[in-house]
Amino acid sequence: MAETDERRTLSDAAAHRRTFAIISHPDAGKTTLTEKLLLFGGAIHLAGEVKAKGDRRRARSDWMAIEQKRGISVSTSVMTFDYGGCTFNLLDTPGHEDFSEDTYRTLTAVDSAVMVIDAAKGIEAQTLKLFEVCRLRDMPIMTFVNKLDRESRDPFELLDEIADRLALDVSPMNWPIGMGQAFRGVAERASGDVLLMKPEAKGIDTEERVPRRSNSLADRVDPRQLEQLDNELELVEGALEPFDRAAYRAGHLTPVFFGSALRTFGIRALLDHLVEAAPSPRPQPAAPAPVQPDEPQVSGFVFKVQANMDPKHRDRVAFVRICSGRFRRGMKLKMVRHQKPIAIANPIFFFAQDRGLADDAFPGDIIGVPNHGQLRVGDALCEGEDRTFTGIPSFAPEILMRVRLGDPMRAKHLKKALEDLAEEGVTQVFRPRLGADWIVGVVGQLQLDVLKSRLEAEYNLPIDFEAAPYITARWCTADDARELERFENTKKASLADDRDGQPVYLARNSWDLGRIQEDFPKVEFHKTRERA
Repeated sequence: MAETDERRTLSDAAAHRRTFAIISHPDAGKTTLTEKLLLFGGAIHLAGEVKAKGDRRRARSDWMAIEQKRGISVSTSVMTFDYGGCTFNLLDTPGHEDFSEDTYRTLTAVDSAVMVIDAAKGIEAQTLKLFEVCRLRDMPIMTFVNKLDRESRDPFELLDEIADRLALDVSPMNWPIGMGQAFRGVAERASGDVLLMKPEAKGIDTEERVPRRSNSLADRVDPRQLEQLDNELELVEGALEPFDRAAYRAGHLTPVFFGSALRTFGIRALLDHLVEAAPSPRPQPAAPAPVQPDEPQVSGFVFKVQANMDPKHRDRVAFVRICSGRFRRGMKLKMVRHQKPIAIANPIFFFAQDRGLADDAFPGDIIGVPNHGQLRVGDALCEGEDRTFTGIPSFAPEILMRVRLGDPMRAKHLKKALEDLAEEGVTQVFRPRLGADWIVGVVGQLQLDVLKSRLEAEYNLPIDFEAAPYITARWCTADDARELERFENTKKASLADDRDGQPVYLARNSWDLGRIQEDFPKVEFHKTRERA
């Protein structure tokens, strides 16, 4: 009976959780939208608007120095807030394509996503790349078409592009009235009402609801715009799908909202729909069996590690997604990789740089676990039987560089610093079997900039990079241990070990990679490796 009650409590708590990520191309307005969602949730009282001054203008979800300097998100922030009877866990992902691996890992920890599209630019390269990651996980996606208060593309053209390039059915939930300086608001499809933008509004009170057939509407909106609205809505009803919750949750249809994050317009409709339609925590893929949210025993996995969030303290926080059970502060959970219990005395709920102790947490919640390096990405924490969470890979790097340290006496410090940053997922680290230099592997150039600036700022290690003669890396395995040993002995000059001591082949060019696969057909060369 007690277990039934516990399952009921867990199911009820999970039903009121919404854990989602925001994905977009850089500069589509993702950080601004994040700020405004937090404003609606009461988590902040002043959005970090661009026209504010000094520290006030630096968006609160962008905390690393390089993010604030360049105005982009390069690490994942986690923020918790309440709205509409639900607890939201919002993960703000890096928008820059050089950090797609961090974004991929973040998407393993969420149940749905909001895709932000710039109304003037439509689908951009990075949006497409991130969307493909969502597609791999059949993730439900809502779309927010942002910046309607600037000159934009035709809404039908934007919807066609989403449908064609992302192979998704589209269902607009509202329809814009004008654009740029002539943008007046939106018409809701479901109610038929018009939401007008209040020109001088502050805070979250930015919309005024007016019935479509109200006499006052013609005094406030150009009659030609209203005529165009009626014609376009007629086309929408005839040509586009009504919202279908089952199709949305299966990842086949995206509801589309038009608005302006900067003007705090259209945010409420998006949030209300997240409450109403977005999935609560789903079963998590794991071995030997998927983890159900209503299982009484606590389990969770580390999807991100962040070191030095507070420069004054050399702290290290593992971000853990709770997948089942009711977590309570002070619990001991087994870390499956080492088979050792970890007492979690000071778990954290996040709001960017603000933190609060988490006394308890439910499936879908994200907690921070301070630690001294025991936890890394992919680790499972379990109260009961061992589980291994799957689908959290490392990807083969696209850029490989040698690390040159100015002071050779600090080689030990460099080893520790690189291992720390590798566990965060900032870089991958390879130790060649021959030669003393470390080799770092990244997906994009900006990761190298972040690596260099953090080594200098946080570890006081000025370094330089020089090109390594390799184009990519592949993890090597073989069913026959003797065959793997023969390969390793033959190709020692091109082999390195990753931080777990796994053999990695460093390929000089695509011909080299093809040749080695022909020469050693019993050895498998992998582009990805599970981090569990």
